[in-house]
Amino acid sequence: MIDSLRPCIRDLVAYVPGEQPRDGAFLKLNTNENPYPPSPRVLEALRAALTGDRLRKYPDPVGMHFRQTASRVLDVDPDGILIGNGSDDILTILTRAFVPEGGLVVSPTPSYLLYRTLANLQGAQFRTVPFTVGWKLPHPWPIQHADLTFLANPNSPSGTVLSLEEIKQLRADFEGPLVIDEAYADFAEDNALKLLKRGRKDIVITRSFSKSYSLAGIRFGFAVGDPALIQHLYKVKDSYNCDALSLVAAAAAIEDQEYFYTIRARIIATRMQMEKALKTLGFIVCPSQANFVWCQRADRPVKPIYEELKKRNILVRYMNYEGYGDGLRISVGTDEEIDCLLTELAAIL
Repeated sequence: MIDSLRPCIRDLVAYVPGEQPRDGAFLKLNTNENPYPPSPRVLEALRAALTGDRLRKYPDPVGMHFRQTASRVLDVDPDGILIGNGSDDILTILTRAFVPEGGLVVSPTPSYLLYRTLANLQGAQFRTVPFTVGWKLPHPWPIQHADLTFLANPNSPSGTVLSLEEIKQLRADFEGPLVIDEAYADFAEDNALKLLKRGRKDIVITRSFSKSYSLAGIRFGFAVGDPALIQHLYKVKDSYNCDALSLVAAAAAIEDQEYFYTIRARIIATRMQMEKALKTLGFIVCPSQANFVWCQRADRPVKPIYEELKKRNILVRYMNYEGYGDGLRISVGTDEEIDCLLTELAAIL
C-alpha cells in the first residue's frame, strides 16, 4: 500500500514538535507552554461539563457559545470567528481552502516550520523570503502573487514583531490571501485585530489558547476574518473539530480577562529579566514580544550548551537555520524556573 501513497506524502519531511518527555523529571522550557495554570473558571467549567450527559452528545459544530463570548471580549463579529483544534488546525483549514495542488505558499524565513509541511501536504510549492537586518521584511515584497502567504507576528523563533504600518505595507505589495499567525500576540504590545476592525477584508488572523491561556493540553484555537469568508471556511473544517471540553474551557478562559492580564504581566516581567540575564552571560538576544526568547552566541555554537542543559534535565529548543546560524529558543517559565536555568547556564559557560 505504501506505493499507493501520494508522492508528496512519501517524500514529506514531517514537522517535528518540541520534545515532550514521558516523565516529570525535566524542567520544560522548549515548547512555549504557559508556566501557570489556567483560570480557575476553566476548571469550574470543565467540572460542570463532566456532569449530566454532555459527553454523550456531539459538541456544537460551530462553537457558538465560544464565538459569542470571544466576540464580546475582542469586539469582533461572532460570524467572523472560526473555531479549530488548536491554531495548527486553523492553518491547515486555510491551506486546504486556498491552495490548489501545484499552488504556491510563501512565508518569511526563519519562521514557523509547519508552514512548509502544510504546503507539502497540499502538493504545493513553498518559497521563503529572508528577513532583512533587524528581522524586518524587504520592500517591495519580491513575490507578487501567492495562493497563500503566512506571516507569524510575533515571529518564531525570534519573538520579534512587525508594526501595523509594516503589515499594511506588506499587504499592499502582493496579491493573494495573507494569514497573520498571532499565536503569541497576547504577549505583544499590539496586534492586527485593529486592521480587521477598520474594515480590512484581505487578511485572516489566527490565535492559539496554548500560550497565553494555559490550555496547550486542551487544543483550541480560532481565526478572525471577514464573516463572508469565514462562512466558506466552515465548509472545509471537520464536522466536529472541537470537542465539548475544549469549547467550554476556551469560553471560560477568554471570559476571565482579569486573570489573563495578571498572568500576562508576570510572564512579560520574567521575560524582561531573562533577556537581561542572558545578555550578561554573553548571549546575543533578540528583543522578544512573545513568551520565549531567542538567543545565540558569537563565540561558539550553542548545540553543546543545549545538550549539556538536557543532561541536567532542562529542555530548551535548539534550532539551526541556514544563513542565520544556530540558536536556543527558551520559553519563559516562572521566576524560580528561570533562576534555575540561569544558574545552570552560568555553570556550563
